[in-house]
Amino acid sequence: MRLGSLRQLTLGSFVLALVPLIALLWQSQHDLAKVGRMTSIETRYVVTVVGLMQQLDAAAIDLERSIRQFVVLESNAVADLTDNALLQFIDAKKSLCKALEDSQTCIRLDNHISQLKAFRRIDDQFLMNTYLASLNSSVASMRGDVDLAIQQRLAIQKEDLNTMQAKQAWSTAMLVSVSLLLILLGSQLIVNPVKKLKQIIRILAQQEGELPPLSTHAPRELIGVERDLHWLAERLQQLEHIRTALLRHAAHELKTPLASIKEGCSLLSDNVVGRLNPQQVEVLGLLTSSTQRLNQLVEKLLDYNLLLQQAQPTFAQVDVSRLLKECLEDYALALQDREVTVDLQVETILIDEELYRRILDNLISNAVAHGAVGRPINVSIYMKRDKAILDVANRGKRIPAESVEKLFEPFTRGEDPRNDNVIGTGLGLSIVSDCARLMHGDVAVVDVDYADVCFRVTIPQKEMV
Repeated sequence: MRLGSLRQLTLGSFVLALVPLIALLWQSQHDLAKVGRMTSIETRYVVTVVGLMQQLDAAAIDLERSIRQFVVLESNAVADLTDNALLQFIDAKKSLCKALEDSQTCIRLDNHISQLKAFRRIDDQFLMNTYLASLNSSVASMRGDVDLAIQQRLAIQKEDLNTMQAKQAWSTAMLVSVSLLLILLGSQLIVNPVKKLKQIIRILAQQEGELPPLSTHAPRELIGVERDLHWLAERLQQLEHIRTALLRHAAHELKTPLASIKEGCSLLSDNVVGRLNPQQVEVLGLLTSSTQRLNQLVEKLLDYNLLLQQAQPTFAQVDVSRLLKECLEDYALALQDREVTVDLQVETILIDEELYRRILDNLISNAVAHGAVGRPINVSIYMKRDKAILDVANRGKRIPAESVEKLFEPFTRGEDPRNDNVIGTGLGLSIVSDCARLMHGDVAVVDVDYADVCFRVTIPQKEMV
């Protein structure tokens, strides 16, 4: 399934999440209307039943009064009024019994009515009083039946309301849960592509691993951003290949004319083409010195190029005293007027020998180039918390704090002039930083009390016993 735009996905998710809430609102309105109808019906029933009971009470009172008047007067006019009162009582009883339906009192009232219909022939006053007393008792029982019927209807209504309330609670919980799930689903459709974009950016920043394939289930805008990031990765890779090739080719092409110049200088210095006068010897010395400096710059360029191409270091136990001795021998001429203090507290450390040698070469070369002339250089290698520490310190002008952050970037040169009058490439300290990083370590400028500038290289010794 191909998702639409980010706006469509957002609006669609919002509308989809509203569907359960709309259903809940509709059900609530339906239940509320049902409660309203139920309340209206029950209210009308109560009012109707109470009104019929009042009519029955009034009819019973009129009937009793008419019968007692007939017993005293025994006139036809009073008898007609009694018959009329009896009919009104019968009508009120029928209406009330129709509303109550299952009342047993209605049967007794029918018997009382049958007895009272013969009121003209009843001469016994005691018997008439008995009939009237039974009628009043049955009417009173009818009041109890009315109250019971009302209580039963209220109980049924309460039970229905409780059932409806429970149904409403379950429906609310279910529909709100569905709505939340839909919201989470819609947000996940947006969050997952964003997480993938963050993963791609992290891979590009760390330059490690391959990029994941393009997404097919994501909004068009995010797919477009992902496609642009893939294009950016390809472009960065092309630029990296161009840079590496440029460094490799430039260093290689410089070697050829440099070798010819060195060979020519050698022939001239050996007097192969004839003896040279003092002025020519002086010029030849300048050419030879410049050729050596140019050769050093080319070697650093090649060294940085090889460092960029190295993938994984090879760790082994290395004799640091031997490694440091070889390095100092290579810089014997540059160090002939300086004192080098060496402090080795460990004999072997776990490192990549080639990378560590590059670190030593560049740090000692940096100390010679930027340290004060005639002042000592301190080299210390020791262990601290399962880490091999290398300190190379020299006297001279301190490095400003604002320059430390950019000090290890490629092609960044210091502002102070070098002691050897060689124009540096700005690669030495960047090579140190990259070599330390390849060995899972780091390099930093630290403050020490015995020197003005100190570079500290820290290499973890995780496999040291």
